[in-house]
Amino acid sequence: MSGLATLLVLADGRLPSGAHAHSSGLEAAVVAGRVKDLDTLAGFLTGRLATGGRTAAAFAAAAAGAPTSDAASGGATARLDALDDGLDARTPSPALRRASRTQGRALLRAGRGIWAMPAGGRRDRHQPVALGVVTAAAGLGPAQAALTAAYGAVTGPASAAVRLLGLDPYAVHGLLARLAPQIDAVAAETAAMADWPVDDLPAGSAPIPEVDAEHHATWEVRLFAS
Repeated sequence: MSGLATLLVLADGRLPSGAHAHSSGLEAAVVAGRVKDLDTLAGFLTGRLATGGRTAAAFAAAAAGAPTSDAASGGATARLDALDDGLDARTPSPALRRASRTQGRALLRAGRGIWAMPAGGRRDRHQPVALGVVTAAAGLGPAQAALTAAYGAVTGPASAAVRLLGLDPYAVHGLLARLAPQIDAVAAETAAMADWPVDDLPAGSAPIPEVDAEHHATWEVRLFAS
């Protein structure tokens, strides 16, 4: 795969994008008792990959595939704006919308510090859209953006589970290894959607995490921002 080392840098959890501060809804699920061990974590990650993860991967691929030439810059901006609006429409929870844009700002800041990115442009994009923009700036394409998004959809909460539940990190990474074929399948499926109209992109819904996010945002004491 061309650009494999760059892909590893982009997908590395140590990338200074602020992702470590978010549990992707796992903290609320743990407090509610729905996730309490490795088996229930597996269910949470599988569900997340099939819903929000699939949606994020499709939008990241579409953003990475937006035209980047000077002549097409207006079209690229319009495409990215439409993707942002599409994610707003797919995210009923205001808390989740804020969390996504917070992560998007942090990711764009990291991207500007690492790769050559066009000057100007919005700095408050949703995280999947920002991921697509940074992926393109790194010289990669929709397939790599989709893979990074799908991978991040499960590795973020998996890492949070080690901190929240004290799970064996070897067992958690074994779970991630078993999920790898599903991650690859979601990435391949959504990369093929890069040129689709925004209205036709996935809109995977997970109502309980949306409700959880609103409750979580009111907590005075919490380990993660979301």
